[in-house]
Amino acid sequence: MLLLLLLAEGKLRFHQGKTLPLPPLPLLRSEKSECVRKTTLLNAPHGKTSPFIATLAVHCGALCKPNMAAAWARTLGKVGWSLLETPAVRRPGTVSYLVGNVSAHASRRAYGTGGTGVRSKLLFSLRGGGGRVLGCAFLLGGGLGLYQTVKLSVQQHLAEEETKVPGGGLKLTLYQYKTCPFCSKVRAFLDYHGLPYEITEVNPVMRQEIKWSAYRKVPILVVDDQVQLNDSSVIISSLKTYLISKEKKVSEIIRCYPEMKSVNDSGKEVTEYNNKYWLMLSEADTALVYPEKGMQKEEMKWRKWADDWLVHLISPNVYRTTGEALASFDYIVREGKFGTFEGFFAKYVGAAAMFLISKRLKSRHNLQDDVRQDLYKAVNDWVAAIGKKRKFMGGDDPNLADLAVFGVLRVMEGLQAFDDMMENTKVKHWYRRMESATLNHEGRK
Repeated sequence: MLLLLLLAEGKLRFHQGKTLPLPPLPLLRSEKSECVRKTTLLNAPHGKTSPFIATLAVHCGALCKPNMAAAWARTLGKVGWSLLETPAVRRPGTVSYLVGNVSAHASRRAYGTGGTGVRSKLLFSLRGGGGRVLGCAFLLGGGLGLYQTVKLSVQQHLAEEETKVPGGGLKLTLYQYKTCPFCSKVRAFLDYHGLPYEITEVNPVMRQEIKWSAYRKVPILVVDDQVQLNDSSVIISSLKTYLISKEKKVSEIIRCYPEMKSVNDSGKEVTEYNNKYWLMLSEADTALVYPEKGMQKEEMKWRKWADDWLVHLISPNVYRTTGEALASFDYIVREGKFGTFEGFFAKYVGAAAMFLISKRLKSRHNLQDDVRQDLYKAVNDWVAAIGKKRKFMGGDDPNLADLAVFGVLRVMEGLQAFDDMMENTKVKHWYRRMESATLNHEGRK
Protein backbone atom coordinates (compact mmCIF):
# COMPACT_ATOMS: atom_id res chain seq x y z
CA MET A 1 0.00 0.00 0.00
CA LEU A 2 2.84 2.38 0.86
CA LEU A 3 4.52 1.65 -2.47
CA LEU A 4 1.36 2.52 -4.36
CA LEU A 5 1.01 5.71 -2.34
CA LEU A 6 4.51 6.76 -3.34
CA LEU A 7 3.78 6.02 -6.97
CA ALA A 8 0.53 7.97 -6.83
CA GLU A 9 2.33 11.03 -5.43
CA GLY A 10 4.61 10.81 -8.49
CA LYS A 11 8.06 10.74 -6.84
CA LEU A 12 10.54 8.66 -4.86
CA ARG A 13 12.84 10.30 -2.28
CA PHE A 14 16.25 8.92 -1.44
CA HIS A 15 18.19 9.50 1.78
CA GLN A 16 20.70 11.71 -0.05
CA GLY A 17 17.97 14.30 -0.39
CA LYS A 18 17.46 13.88 -4.14
CA THR A 19 13.98 13.51 -5.53
CA LEU A 20 13.31 11.31 -8.53
CA PRO A 21 10.19 12.25 -10.54
CA LEU A 22 8.13 9.32 -11.72
CA PRO A 23 5.62 9.02 -14.53
CA PRO A 24 2.08 9.56 -13.26
CA LEU A 25 -0.16 6.58 -12.89
CA PRO A 26 -2.96 6.24 -15.46
CA LEU A 27 -6.22 7.73 -14.28
CA LEU A 28 -9.62 7.93 -15.89
CA ARG A 29 -10.87 11.46 -15.19
CA SER A 30 -14.47 11.15 -16.26
CA GLU A 31 -16.55 12.48 -13.35
CA LYS A 32 -19.38 10.24 -14.52
CA SER A 33 -17.30 7.13 -13.99
CA GLU A 34 -18.79 4.80 -11.42
CA CYS A 35 -15.38 4.18 -9.90
CA VAL A 36 -14.56 7.90 -9.52
CA ARG A 37 -18.01 8.54 -8.13
CA LYS A 38 -17.43 5.93 -5.44
CA THR A 39 -14.22 7.61 -4.30
CA THR A 40 -16.26 10.40 -2.68
CA LEU A 41 -16.66 7.97 0.20
CA LEU A 42 -12.89 7.93 0.61
CA ASN A 43 -12.16 11.66 0.42
CA ALA A 44 -9.15 13.27 2.03
CA PRO A 45 -9.63 15.38 5.20
CA HIS A 46 -10.01 18.69 3.35
CA GLY A 47 -12.86 17.40 1.15
CA LYS A 48 -10.68 16.76 -1.87
CA THR A 49 -10.32 13.33 -3.38
CA SER A 50 -6.88 11.90 -2.78
CA PRO A 51 -5.06 11.31 -6.07
CA PHE A 52 -3.95 7.91 -4.85
CA ILE A 53 -7.43 6.86 -3.75
CA ALA A 54 -8.96 8.03 -7.03
CA THR A 55 -6.26 6.30 -9.01
CA LEU A 56 -6.57 3.09 -7.04
CA ALA A 57 -10.37 3.07 -7.27
CA VAL A 58 -10.34 3.64 -11.00
CA HIS A 59 -7.61 1.09 -11.43
CA CYS A 60 -9.56 -1.55 -9.52
CA GLY A 61 -12.72 -0.86 -11.49
CA ALA A 62 -11.14 -0.64 -14.92
CA LEU A 63 -8.23 -3.02 -14.77
CA CYS A 64 -10.24 -5.45 -16.81
CA LYS A 65 -9.79 -3.11 -19.76
CA PRO A 66 -6.64 -3.93 -21.76
CA ASN A 67 -5.65 -0.28 -22.25
CA MET A 68 -5.66 0.34 -18.48
CA ALA A 69 -3.64 -2.79 -17.81
CA ALA A 70 -1.14 -1.79 -20.49
CA ALA A 71 -0.82 1.72 -19.00
CA TRP A 72 -0.03 0.32 -15.56
CA ALA A 73 2.48 -2.10 -17.03
CA ARG A 74 4.24 0.74 -18.87
CA THR A 75 4.30 2.81 -15.69
CA LEU A 76 5.92 0.00 -13.69
CA GLY A 77 8.48 -0.48 -16.46
CA LYS A 78 9.40 3.21 -16.46
CA VAL A 79 9.73 3.19 -12.68
CA GLY A 80 12.06 0.21 -12.85
CA TRP A 81 14.32 1.77 -15.45
CA SER A 82 14.33 5.07 -13.55
CA LEU A 83 15.46 3.31 -10.41
CA LEU A 84 18.20 1.40 -12.20
CA GLU A 85 19.49 4.59 -13.84
CA THR A 86 19.63 6.56 -10.54
CA PRO A 87 23.22 7.33 -9.38
CA ALA A 88 22.26 6.43 -5.82
CA VAL A 89 21.35 2.96 -6.96
CA ARG A 90 24.48 2.57 -9.06
CA ARG A 91 26.76 3.41 -6.06
CA PRO A 92 27.56 0.10 -4.30
CA GLY A 93 26.80 -0.23 -0.62
CA THR A 94 24.36 2.67 -0.60
CA VAL A 95 21.58 2.55 1.92
CA SER A 96 18.44 3.97 0.28
CA TYR A 97 15.18 4.74 1.89
CA LEU A 98 11.89 4.77 0.08
CA VAL A 99 9.89 7.57 1.66
CA GLY A 100 6.47 8.94 0.65
CA ASN A 101 5.48 12.57 0.47
CA VAL A 102 3.94 12.25 3.89
CA SER A 103 4.91 14.67 6.67
CA ALA A 104 5.37 13.66 10.27
CA HIS A 105 2.21 15.58 11.11
CA ALA A 106 0.25 13.72 8.48
CA SER A 107 1.65 10.47 9.75
CA ARG A 108 0.46 11.22 13.26
CA ARG A 109 -2.97 12.17 12.02
CA ALA A 110 -3.31 9.05 9.91
CA TYR A 111 -2.00 6.57 12.44
CA GLY A 112 -2.93 8.27 15.73
CA THR A 113 0.65 8.55 16.99
CA GLY A 114 4.00 10.03 16.09
CA GLY A 115 7.67 9.50 16.67
CA THR A 116 10.23 7.37 15.01
CA GLY A 117 8.66 4.10 16.07
CA VAL A 118 5.65 4.51 13.79
CA ARG A 119 7.63 6.34 11.15
CA SER A 120 10.02 3.44 10.91
CA LYS A 121 7.07 1.25 9.91
CA LEU A 122 6.54 3.45 6.88
CA LEU A 123 10.15 3.12 5.72
CA PHE A 124 12.19 0.27 4.50
CA SER A 125 15.83 0.14 3.61
CA LEU A 126 17.52 -1.40 0.61
CA ARG A 127 21.04 -2.39 1.57
CA GLY A 128 23.84 -3.84 -0.55
CA GLY A 129 22.44 -3.04 -4.00
CA GLY A 130 18.82 -3.18 -2.89
CA GLY A 131 17.96 -0.38 -5.31
CA ARG A 132 18.79 -2.67 -8.15
CA VAL A 133 16.54 -5.30 -6.62
CA LEU A 134 13.73 -2.77 -6.40
CA GLY A 135 14.30 -1.69 -10.00
CA CYS A 136 14.26 -5.29 -11.19
CA ALA A 137 11.09 -5.88 -9.18
CA PHE A 138 9.39 -2.99 -10.95
CA LEU A 139 10.56 -4.28 -14.33
CA LEU A 140 9.30 -7.76 -13.47
CA GLY A 141 5.95 -6.29 -12.43
CA GLY A 142 5.74 -4.40 -15.71
CA GLY A 143 6.56 -7.54 -17.68
CA LEU A 144 3.91 -9.52 -15.85
CA GLY A 145 1.47 -6.69 -16.47
CA LEU A 146 2.16 -6.76 -20.20
CA TYR A 147 1.72 -10.54 -20.20
CA GLN A 148 -1.65 -10.20 -18.49
CA THR A 149 -2.60 -7.47 -20.96
CA VAL A 150 -1.86 -9.67 -23.97
CA LYS A 151 -3.61 -12.61 -22.34
CA LEU A 152 -6.69 -10.51 -21.57
CA SER A 153 -6.79 -9.09 -25.09
CA VAL A 154 -6.62 -12.57 -26.62
CA GLN A 155 -9.37 -13.82 -24.30
CA GLN A 156 -11.61 -10.90 -25.20
CA HIS A 157 -10.97 -11.45 -28.89
CA LEU A 158 -11.83 -15.13 -28.60
CA ALA A 159 -14.96 -14.27 -26.62
CA GLU A 160 -16.04 -11.82 -29.30
CA GLU A 161 -15.47 -14.43 -32.01
CA GLU A 162 -17.42 -16.98 -29.97
CA THR A 163 -20.41 -14.70 -29.53
CA LYS A 164 -20.32 -13.26 -33.02
CA VAL A 165 -23.65 -14.03 -34.69
CA PRO A 166 -23.23 -15.47 -38.19
CA GLY A 167 -25.73 -14.95 -40.95
CA GLY A 168 -25.70 -11.18 -40.76
CA GLY A 169 -27.95 -11.16 -37.68
CA LEU A 170 -30.96 -12.67 -39.45
CA LYS A 171 -33.99 -13.33 -37.28
CA LEU A 172 -35.11 -16.86 -38.09
CA THR A 173 -38.33 -18.57 -36.98
CA LEU A 174 -38.79 -22.24 -37.84
CA TYR A 175 -42.28 -23.74 -37.95
CA GLN A 176 -41.91 -27.48 -37.60
CA TYR A 177 -42.91 -30.91 -36.39
CA LYS A 178 -39.95 -32.05 -34.33
CA THR A 179 -40.09 -35.64 -35.57
CA CYS A 180 -40.44 -34.70 -39.25
CA PRO A 181 -37.29 -35.70 -41.22
CA PHE A 182 -37.54 -32.63 -43.46
CA CYS A 183 -37.68 -30.33 -40.43
CA SER A 184 -34.76 -32.21 -38.91
CA LYS A 185 -32.75 -31.50 -42.06
CA VAL A 186 -33.25 -27.76 -41.61
CA ARG A 187 -32.34 -27.88 -37.92
CA ALA A 188 -29.17 -29.81 -38.75
CA PHE A 189 -28.17 -27.07 -41.20
CA LEU A 190 -28.95 -24.23 -38.79
CA ASP A 191 -27.21 -25.93 -35.88
CA TYR A 192 -24.09 -26.76 -37.87
CA HIS A 193 -23.70 -23.16 -39.05
CA GLY A 194 -24.46 -21.75 -35.61
CA LEU A 195 -27.43 -19.73 -36.84
CA PRO A 196 -29.70 -18.73 -33.93
CA TYR A 197 -33.36 -19.47 -34.53
CA GLU A 198 -36.66 -19.71 -32.74
CA ILE A 199 -38.88 -22.78 -32.98
CA THR A 200 -42.65 -22.79 -33.22
CA GLU A 201 -43.92 -26.33 -32.81
CA VAL A 202 -46.97 -26.87 -35.00
CA ASN A 203 -49.92 -28.96 -33.85
CA PRO A 204 -50.14 -31.63 -36.57
CA VAL A 205 -53.89 -31.97 -36.16
CA MET A 206 -55.19 -28.38 -36.17
CA ARG A 207 -52.09 -26.58 -37.52
CA GLN A 208 -53.31 -23.28 -36.11
CA GLU A 209 -49.75 -22.03 -35.86
CA ILE A 210 -49.50 -21.77 -39.66
CA LYS A 211 -53.06 -20.75 -40.45
CA TRP A 212 -51.66 -17.47 -41.83
CA SER A 213 -49.80 -19.40 -44.56
CA ALA A 214 -51.22 -20.57 -47.87
CA TYR A 215 -48.49 -23.22 -47.83
CA ARG A 216 -49.78 -25.82 -45.40
CA LYS A 217 -46.73 -28.03 -44.95
CA VAL A 218 -43.70 -27.84 -42.70
CA PRO A 219 -40.96 -26.81 -42.45
CA ILE A 220 -41.56 -23.11 -42.98
CA LEU A 221 -38.80 -20.65 -42.17
CA VAL A 222 -39.65 -16.98 -41.70
CA VAL A 223 -36.75 -14.54 -42.10
CA ASP A 224 -36.88 -11.19 -40.30
CA ASP A 225 -40.67 -11.54 -39.90
CA GLN A 226 -41.05 -10.75 -43.61
CA VAL A 227 -39.72 -13.43 -45.98
CA GLN A 228 -41.27 -16.90 -45.97
CA LEU A 229 -39.18 -19.86 -47.17
CA ASN A 230 -40.92 -23.16 -47.92
CA ASP A 231 -39.52 -26.64 -48.58
CA SER A 232 -36.52 -27.93 -46.64
CA SER A 233 -34.14 -28.06 -49.61
CA VAL A 234 -35.09 -24.55 -50.75
CA ILE A 235 -34.56 -23.25 -47.21
CA ILE A 236 -31.10 -24.83 -47.01
CA SER A 237 -29.99 -23.75 -50.49
CA SER A 238 -31.21 -20.18 -49.97
CA LEU A 239 -29.49 -19.72 -46.62
CA LYS A 240 -26.27 -21.36 -47.79
CA THR A 241 -26.21 -19.01 -50.77
CA TYR A 242 -26.74 -16.05 -48.44
CA LEU A 243 -23.97 -17.14 -46.06
CA ILE A 244 -21.43 -17.48 -48.86
CA SER A 245 -22.36 -14.50 -50.97
CA LYS A 246 -23.93 -11.63 -49.06
CA GLU A 247 -24.27 -9.45 -52.13
CA LYS A 248 -27.97 -10.31 -52.28
CA LYS A 249 -30.75 -10.30 -49.73
CA VAL A 250 -32.68 -13.45 -48.89
CA SER A 251 -35.76 -11.92 -50.54
CA GLU A 252 -33.77 -11.67 -53.79
CA ILE A 253 -32.22 -15.13 -53.54
CA ILE A 254 -35.58 -16.85 -53.11
CA ARG A 255 -36.63 -15.68 -56.56
CA CYS A 256 -34.11 -18.11 -58.01
CA TYR A 257 -36.26 -21.00 -56.73
CA PRO A 258 -39.61 -20.51 -58.49
CA GLU A 259 -42.66 -22.39 -57.29
CA MET A 260 -44.26 -24.83 -59.74
CA LYS A 261 -47.72 -26.31 -59.13
CA SER A 262 -48.98 -29.46 -60.81
CA VAL A 263 -51.47 -32.30 -60.34
CA ASN A 264 -50.15 -35.78 -59.60
CA ASP A 265 -51.55 -39.14 -60.72
CA SER A 266 -53.99 -39.16 -57.80
CA GLY A 267 -55.47 -35.83 -58.86
CA LYS A 268 -53.90 -34.01 -55.95
CA GLU A 269 -52.20 -30.66 -56.45
CA VAL A 270 -48.52 -30.71 -55.54
CA THR A 271 -45.97 -27.93 -55.29
CA GLU A 272 -42.40 -28.29 -56.47
CA TYR A 273 -39.50 -25.85 -56.59
CA ASN A 274 -37.07 -25.52 -59.45
CA ASN A 275 -33.32 -25.40 -58.82
CA LYS A 276 -33.73 -26.34 -55.16
CA TYR A 277 -30.46 -28.27 -55.01
CA TRP A 278 -28.46 -25.47 -56.60
CA LEU A 279 -26.54 -22.72 -54.82
CA MET A 280 -26.86 -19.38 -56.62
CA LEU A 281 -23.20 -18.35 -56.53
CA SER A 282 -20.78 -16.53 -58.75
CA GLU A 283 -18.12 -18.52 -60.57
CA ALA A 284 -15.50 -17.39 -58.07
CA ASP A 285 -17.59 -18.44 -55.06
CA THR A 286 -18.51 -21.74 -56.72
CA ALA A 287 -14.82 -22.50 -57.21
CA LEU A 288 -14.17 -21.83 -53.51
CA VAL A 289 -17.04 -24.01 -52.29
CA TYR A 290 -16.37 -26.82 -54.76
CA PRO A 291 -12.60 -26.80 -55.39
CA GLU A 292 -12.52 -30.27 -56.98
CA LYS A 293 -14.27 -31.37 -60.13
CA GLY A 294 -17.46 -33.30 -59.50
CA MET A 295 -17.98 -32.12 -55.89
CA GLN A 296 -21.02 -30.00 -56.72
CA LYS A 297 -22.64 -32.71 -58.82
CA GLU A 298 -22.02 -35.31 -56.12
CA GLU A 299 -23.53 -33.11 -53.42
CA MET A 300 -26.67 -32.42 -55.46
CA LYS A 301 -27.07 -36.12 -56.32
CA TRP A 302 -27.04 -37.26 -52.70
CA ARG A 303 -29.21 -34.40 -51.46
CA LYS A 304 -31.83 -35.51 -53.98
CA TRP A 305 -31.31 -39.13 -52.90
CA ALA A 306 -32.03 -38.19 -49.29
CA ASP A 307 -35.33 -36.54 -50.31
CA ASP A 308 -36.48 -39.06 -52.90
CA TRP A 309 -35.36 -42.35 -51.38
CA LEU A 310 -33.90 -42.30 -47.85
CA VAL A 311 -36.75 -40.35 -46.29
CA HIS A 312 -39.27 -42.93 -47.59
CA LEU A 313 -37.50 -45.68 -45.67
CA ILE A 314 -38.17 -44.05 -42.31
CA SER A 315 -41.90 -44.69 -41.86
CA PRO A 316 -41.89 -48.36 -42.97
CA ASN A 317 -39.07 -49.01 -40.50
CA VAL A 318 -40.32 -47.13 -37.44
CA TYR A 319 -43.87 -48.52 -37.93
CA ARG A 320 -42.71 -52.00 -38.98
CA THR A 321 -44.60 -53.83 -36.21
CA THR A 322 -47.46 -52.85 -33.93
CA GLY A 323 -45.06 -52.61 -31.01
CA GLU A 324 -42.68 -50.34 -32.93
CA ALA A 325 -45.60 -48.26 -34.22
CA LEU A 326 -46.86 -47.72 -30.65
CA ALA A 327 -43.36 -46.81 -29.43
CA SER A 328 -42.92 -44.40 -32.34
CA PHE A 329 -46.19 -42.60 -31.65
CA ASP A 330 -45.43 -42.47 -27.96
CA TYR A 331 -42.24 -40.59 -28.93
CA ILE A 332 -44.12 -38.37 -31.40
CA VAL A 333 -46.73 -37.40 -28.83
CA ARG A 334 -44.12 -36.78 -26.17
CA GLU A 335 -42.01 -34.53 -28.42
CA GLY A 336 -44.81 -32.91 -30.40
CA LYS A 337 -47.51 -30.41 -29.58
CA PHE A 338 -50.68 -32.29 -28.68
CA GLY A 339 -53.51 -31.68 -26.26
CA THR A 340 -54.43 -34.38 -23.74
CA PHE A 341 -57.20 -35.90 -25.85
CA GLU A 342 -55.27 -35.42 -29.09
CA GLY A 343 -52.23 -37.12 -27.61
CA PHE A 344 -54.21 -40.15 -26.46
CA PHE A 345 -55.99 -40.38 -29.81
CA ALA A 346 -52.75 -39.96 -31.78
CA LYS A 347 -50.84 -42.51 -29.75
CA TYR A 348 -53.24 -45.40 -30.18
CA VAL A 349 -55.35 -44.65 -33.24
CA GLY A 350 -52.41 -43.03 -35.06
CA ALA A 351 -50.12 -45.96 -34.33
CA ALA A 352 -52.64 -48.40 -35.72
CA ALA A 353 -53.23 -46.25 -38.80
CA MET A 354 -49.54 -45.79 -39.51
CA PHE A 355 -48.89 -49.50 -39.11
CA LEU A 356 -51.34 -50.10 -41.96
CA ILE A 357 -50.05 -47.16 -44.00
CA SER A 358 -46.47 -48.42 -43.67
CA LYS A 359 -47.54 -51.59 -45.46
CA ARG A 360 -48.85 -49.52 -48.35
CA LEU A 361 -45.65 -47.50 -48.43
CA LYS A 362 -43.64 -50.68 -48.60
CA SER A 363 -45.59 -51.71 -51.67
CA ARG A 364 -45.44 -48.24 -53.28
CA HIS A 365 -41.67 -48.02 -52.99
CA ASN A 366 -41.05 -51.69 -53.82
CA LEU A 367 -39.42 -52.47 -50.51
CA GLN A 368 -38.47 -55.92 -49.30
CA ASP A 369 -40.62 -57.83 -46.85
CA ASP A 370 -37.98 -57.08 -44.23
CA VAL A 371 -37.75 -53.32 -44.65
CA ARG A 372 -34.73 -53.21 -42.37
CA GLN A 373 -32.65 -54.66 -45.20
CA ASP A 374 -33.54 -51.73 -47.44
CA LEU A 375 -32.54 -49.31 -44.69
CA TYR A 376 -29.25 -51.13 -44.11
CA LYS A 377 -28.44 -51.17 -47.81
CA ALA A 378 -29.24 -47.48 -48.26
CA VAL A 379 -27.08 -46.47 -45.31
CA ASN A 380 -24.18 -48.65 -46.40
CA ASP A 381 -24.44 -47.23 -49.93
CA TRP A 382 -24.07 -43.78 -48.41
CA VAL A 383 -21.03 -44.78 -46.37
CA ALA A 384 -19.45 -46.41 -49.43
CA ALA A 385 -19.97 -43.21 -51.43
CA ILE A 386 -18.03 -41.26 -48.79
CA GLY A 387 -15.20 -43.79 -48.93
CA LYS A 388 -12.42 -44.54 -46.49
CA LYS A 389 -10.27 -41.50 -47.27
CA ARG A 390 -12.87 -38.86 -46.34
CA LYS A 391 -14.38 -38.00 -42.98
CA PHE A 392 -17.47 -36.59 -44.68
CA MET A 393 -18.75 -36.42 -48.22
CA GLY A 394 -17.61 -32.80 -48.11
CA GLY A 395 -14.07 -33.91 -47.17
CA ASP A 396 -12.79 -32.61 -43.85
CA ASP A 397 -16.06 -30.74 -43.27
CA PRO A 398 -19.67 -31.76 -43.89
CA ASN A 399 -21.37 -30.53 -47.03
CA LEU A 400 -25.10 -30.12 -47.65
CA ALA A 401 -25.48 -33.80 -48.53
CA ASP A 402 -23.95 -34.81 -45.18
CA LEU A 403 -26.35 -32.51 -43.34
CA ALA A 404 -29.36 -33.79 -45.31
CA VAL A 405 -28.66 -37.47 -44.66
CA PHE A 406 -27.82 -36.84 -41.02
CA GLY A 407 -31.03 -34.85 -40.55
CA VAL A 408 -33.16 -37.63 -42.00
CA LEU A 409 -31.55 -40.43 -39.98
CA ARG A 410 -31.60 -38.43 -36.75
CA VAL A 411 -35.40 -38.61 -36.39
CA MET A 412 -35.14 -42.32 -35.60
CA GLU A 413 -32.99 -41.78 -32.50
CA GLY A 414 -34.46 -43.48 -29.45
CA LEU A 415 -36.33 -46.04 -31.54
CA GLN A 416 -35.55 -49.67 -32.30
CA ALA A 417 -34.94 -48.93 -35.96
CA PHE A 418 -32.12 -46.54 -35.08
CA ASP A 419 -30.44 -49.00 -32.73
CA ASP A 420 -30.62 -51.74 -35.37
CA MET A 421 -29.17 -49.42 -38.01
CA MET A 422 -26.22 -48.42 -35.82
CA GLU A 423 -25.50 -52.04 -34.95
CA ASN A 424 -25.84 -53.58 -38.42
CA THR A 425 -24.31 -50.95 -40.73
CA LYS A 426 -21.04 -49.05 -41.06
CA VAL A 427 -22.61 -45.65 -40.46
CA LYS A 428 -21.78 -45.25 -36.78
CA HIS A 429 -18.45 -43.39 -37.02
CA TRP A 430 -19.71 -40.95 -39.65
CA TYR A 431 -22.90 -40.38 -37.67
CA ARG A 432 -21.01 -39.57 -34.46
CA ARG A 433 -18.76 -37.13 -36.32
CA MET A 434 -21.85 -35.41 -37.74
CA GLU A 435 -23.45 -35.32 -34.32
CA SER A 436 -20.38 -33.59 -32.90
CA ALA A 437 -20.15 -31.15 -35.83
CA THR A 438 -23.74 -29.96 -35.39
CA LEU A 439 -23.63 -29.78 -31.60
CA ASN A 440 -20.42 -27.73 -31.70
CA HIS A 441 -21.61 -25.48 -34.56
CA GLU A 442 -18.45 -26.27 -36.50
CA GLY A 443 -19.77 -24.67 -39.66
CA ARG A 444 -19.69 -21.27 -37.97
CA LYS A 445 -15.99 -20.86 -38.79
